Amino acid sequence: MKEEIEKLLAQVNDLKCKTAKDVEEARVNLLGKKGEITKLFEEFRGYAPEMKKEFGRKLNELKQAATAKIEELRSQTVSDASPAGKADDLSMPGTPYALGSRHPVSIVRQEIVDIFRKFGYDVAEGPEIEDDYHVFEALNFPPNHPARDMQDTFFVSAGHPNPILLRTHTSSVQVRTMENMKLPIRVICPGRVFRNEAISARAHCIFHQCEGLYIDEHVTFADLKQAILLFAREMFGPDTAIRMRPSYFPFTEPSSEVDVSCNICHGKGCNICKGTGWLEILGCGMVDPNVLEASGIDSKKYSGFAFGMGLERIAMLKWQVNDLRHYFENDFRFLSEFSTATEV
Repeated sequence: MKEEIEKLLAQVNDLKCKTAKDVEEARVNLLGKKGEITKLFEEFRGYAPEMKKEFGRKLNELKQAATAKIEELRSQTVSDASPAGKADDLSMPGTPYALGSRHPVSIVRQEIVDIFRKFGYDVAEGPEIEDDYHVFEALNFPPNHPARDMQDTFFVSAGHPNPILLRTHTSSVQVRTMENMKLPIRVICPGRVFRNEAISARAHCIFHQCEGLYIDEHVTFADLKQAILLFAREMFGPDTAIRMRPSYFPFTEPSSEVDVSCNICHGKGCNICKGTGWLEILGCGMVDPNVLEASGIDSKKYSGFAFGMGLERIAMLKWQVNDLRHYFENDFRFLSEFSTATEV
């Protein structure tokens, strides 16, 4: 036993390994279940008590020396997977992860907000689950009015005087603003809206709007036109022209649809503008006196204008996206195209 312990101790002291694999093999040969030192411990169990006292301490010293040697060699070697056989440099930067990008609708939303903030507008928000009064009645949609058919609504609860529904436009935020905010009012209301429509390349049951409202004394249609023109030139370029076509909305009178000159063909006609040279971007008009009165505003003293645009529509024009469904499918290939889009 003494000779075997001394022989193994000399073997441990002279042990050398080049790789982590060699170190592991040495550990198994010495300390594994069938290793040399393990065999000595099994043999040691059958010795007489007086012999255990003589060899027990030496066996423990051998095991401790072997364990320390294995740990020393392990720290001096690297795994076989190391390409150059050198120790890893822990001061080097780690493997970079690809960063995501902002969603195109979020980019457009922030750009619109920043533009109107320069004009003195605040941002107002409201609930997506609304009541019939704030979505329709306060906006000059009487019960059974045919204009309600313009928007196919998701009702959460129906059949009582003030049904709960998913808002069909962010105009409900304008109503709440007129009810609670001191005059003059100058706000924009970005948010998500819902309509029961068939999903296609040009329509979706979920989309985003950004509406604006300005109420003060002596506000005119000329102020509205100037605000829209300034916005269009900030969004689409300084040479952008606008045209306003008569339209109808229950909550504004007079009302208008607004087109901008095509920023692709510069008015010459292309497949984006369908050969007309113009692209529709929003609807607007002077706030109907009935809407002002419903919110407790004196329509004889105050006047105002409102406008609203679809954020997906603006993004489609800005980046020539041809299918509205791309915005909701979370396709990484599509979203990664906006990693270089201008952050505002």
